[in-house]
Amino acid sequence: MITADALPPAEGASGTVAPPPVPDPARLGPRDVLTLGAHGMRTRPVRAVLSALGIAIGVAAMVAVLAIPASSAQALHDRLAALGTNLLVAAPGQTLFGKPAKLPDEAVAMAKRIGPVTAASALGLTSQTVRRSDRIPAEETSGLSVFAATPDLLGVLGGQVRAGSFLDAANQKFPVTVLGSEAAARLGIDHIDPAKPPQVWLGGRWFTVVGILGPMPLAPEVERSVLVGWDVAKALLGFDGHATTVYARADESQVDSVRGVLGATLNPASPDQVNVRRPSEALEAQQITDNSYSALFLGLGGVALLVGGVGVANTMVISVLERRREIGLRRALGATRRQVRGQFLAESVLLSGLGGLVGVLVGVLVTAGYALSQGWPAILPPLALAGGVGVAALVGAIAGAYPAARAARLPPTQALA
Repeated sequence: MITADALPPAEGASGTVAPPPVPDPARLGPRDVLTLGAHGMRTRPVRAVLSALGIAIGVAAMVAVLAIPASSAQALHDRLAALGTNLLVAAPGQTLFGKPAKLPDEAVAMAKRIGPVTAASALGLTSQTVRRSDRIPAEETSGLSVFAATPDLLGVLGGQVRAGSFLDAANQKFPVTVLGSEAAARLGIDHIDPAKPPQVWLGGRWFTVVGILGPMPLAPEVERSVLVGWDVAKALLGFDGHATTVYARADESQVDSVRGVLGATLNPASPDQVNVRRPSEALEAQQITDNSYSALFLGLGGVALLVGGVGVANTMVISVLERRREIGLRRALGATRRQVRGQFLAESVLLSGLGGLVGVLVGVLVTAGYALSQGWPAILPPLALAGGVGVAALVGAIAGAYPAARAARLPPTQALA
């Protein structure tokens, strides 16, 4: 029996034998493309590392620039949550004749009459200066101010005593003082020894330091101040008893309403001579300023990433020139232009992606280290982490497009010559 396989090839119309059909080229799967792309990196590891370094630096800069402000913002949010955003500060402005205005003696009591106000206290500026010793000239004040204060001030401001104690009913009538954190640093006093407490020269006599305050972000003027009892300030320091700064805590939902009436309540005769502010707004404005600097550094990180992309493109062009024989041999063995182009494009993306991954790790370490040094929580936005690798891979694809297309256009005969 004669089968079809045993029949001779069919002849064409001219009597010639038709050639067998050309088989379709084998398709390369994603795994094969990645393997071919990684081959070039393995054969030239030093060049691959140096090329990926520029990408890594750019991605690390971008991750750190996005993550550090996020950590700072979270720290600010936590700090404001602890200190409260419901603090209002009122201070006298100027009269119509340009002279400093004054608040009434009963300003604090009037502020407490406002329904939503939960607590109020005040500071009174004296004309005295403070020095570490009576041997220091009077004009060397170290930029410190002396204020009269009452024992309830610390609770209204939400402050803490770092060392010693604050003014209280037992000591506020005696020549004792409490130093703000910055004032203590400028006077060279860092601790309180109960057996032999430090003293400062104030108003022509010695005052005993009984406490040192911690930082007060909502009241930076207190950090640079020396606080004495209200009655002692009037008796020994020539204080006139008029408050120069009034602090008021209000219900969170009523802060804006209290802000609108606080000036008129403190000084009904001249409400326009009272300046009212909300300290938390200043901290939020500072955060906005920090974000503008972050945008600048983000741009610098983008420039570094661009430079890294140029380095990757240069490396791939050189790689194509050096591997002409490999390209020609693959083309001669049946590789299509698309497969050659995919090989070099995959190598470029892998090279940049590796740099992006290293850059993300470096950015995470930099962010964590800086946040810990500042006492902030380390916040790592997922978008910055995923975007770092994604942007690096995109840069690699763009940088490798031309070298891959150039490799695909090489004729096999010319590549093998």
